[in-house]
Amino acid sequence: MKFGRLTFTQRHERTPEESDLVRRLDIFLMTFGCISQVIKYLDQQNISNAYVSGMKEDLALNGNELNYFTTYFSVAYCIMLIPSQIILTYVRPSYWLSGLEICWGVITGLIAIVQNAKQVYVLRVFLGLCESSAWPGMMTLFMHWYTPSELAKRMGFYHSCQALGSMMSGALQVAIVDTLHDAKGLAGWRWLFIINGVMTVVVGFLGFFLLPDLPNRVNPRAFWFKKGHAQLAMERLERHGRAEPKKMTWTGAKRTLGNWVTYFIPVMYTATVLAPWGYAYFNLFLKSLKNPDGTPVWSTSQVNAIPIAGGAINVVFVWIWAILSDLLRTRWTLIVAQAVIGLVPCIAMSIWTSHPDTTSLATAYASYFISYVTLGTAPLIMAWLSDLLPQDPEARTLIVGIAIATYYAISAWSQVLVWPAVQAPYYKYGWQSAIALWVLVIAMTCVLRYIDVKYLLPRRESFRATLIIDSKPASPEPVNAELDPEEDSPKSSKPVTTVARDE
Repeated sequence: MKFGRLTFTQRHERTPEESDLVRRLDIFLMTFGCISQVIKYLDQQNISNAYVSGMKEDLALNGNELNYFTTYFSVAYCIMLIPSQIILTYVRPSYWLSGLEICWGVITGLIAIVQNAKQVYVLRVFLGLCESSAWPGMMTLFMHWYTPSELAKRMGFYHSCQALGSMMSGALQVAIVDTLHDAKGLAGWRWLFIINGVMTVVVGFLGFFLLPDLPNRVNPRAFWFKKGHAQLAMERLERHGRAEPKKMTWTGAKRTLGNWVTYFIPVMYTATVLAPWGYAYFNLFLKSLKNPDGTPVWSTSQVNAIPIAGGAINVVFVWIWAILSDLLRTRWTLIVAQAVIGLVPCIAMSIWTSHPDTTSLATAYASYFISYVTLGTAPLIMAWLSDLLPQDPEARTLIVGIAIATYYAISAWSQVLVWPAVQAPYYKYGWQSAIALWVLVIAMTCVLRYIDVKYLLPRRESFRATLIIDSKPASPEPVNAELDPEEDSPKSSKPVTTVARDE
């Protein structure tokens, strides 16, 4: 990475038409994606809110049913991830993503009429199958529509909506339960599912008109998409050495399985999500603190409110990491930087949990808050994936699904073993395992960087050469091995594939 070649100094000057396209993508595609992500998080979280708001007593849930609700959802989510990504290459995203969102909205609403745990199990399975398309599907669309200097910021803003949804969920759910309890003879927790379901269906319906589909097969219902934008979007792909979207084939799948990136990205993604996971138990740490007389240091409302500050730190730093990534034109260095920062609280908490009497309590507070700083790796990893394989959209689509499926497959059982609630807050292996994961991230990121420079960069340059005809380099500088350079001046390019708007 060369800090002298910042994006704002080397940036391709957009024409008014290109600026208009990017602005419209931000207004419609990004807005839909972000609202959908917030709604998705609310739908995932509402089962826990309902459980403590009367669902447990009304359905006689006296065992581990809440854990099973999560397990059934996670298993179904994991199973459907890769098939959903493949289907996305055959079915218009405006049909597939919007249709599934409407389906999971209806399913969410149906939970309002359940009478026992078995009915909830069935609905949670279908909910997981439908929701699995959302996050990876939107990330894949961003890769098709945004250029390298635009991508990480958009992925970061989208990803941060998880934290925004978390910050909103508690207050929203409490308001619904308190306001509508016993209205029309329904318990407040049942209204919770009804209203969440209606919100989801409305947002899903809007997707039929807001999602642009693909640059080479645009959505004819996207009223905001101007006639010349499709051709311009294809030219943007070509200018940055990116292949147009393709349907998944057996050849593409086999090629993907033979690629180094297929094995590095999923492991890195899984490790970066699991490594800082101790932050998720900040509330258990707060709840465990006692005054000398045995009374709690923090009230129940404070235990729930204090982690919201951590969520705010999460949002801000996801944006900071993403903006820096596009500005400095690097992904891997910022992934390593987050891993190094992540080691600090893990080492500190390993010491605190082993010697709580001799280690300051401030160390634990600081460590939990610092952990929120390191939650911005996912957008950078996905943006780096797009940079590593611009010539292979089939591989990118499949690897996104594999990465998230790998995470769900591992987290479904590992978290109970590594972070058992009975050990809170003095986890025996939690923080030590996090240290190992961060070290793994640093090592794999550096190795993948070497593989990129040694093997992947020549392939990208070769593919790029086949796209650009009768053009001269705008600068004698060598190609940045990490990001395809933003064009310094417009280039003439060969005619691109005819774009279809018809069904």
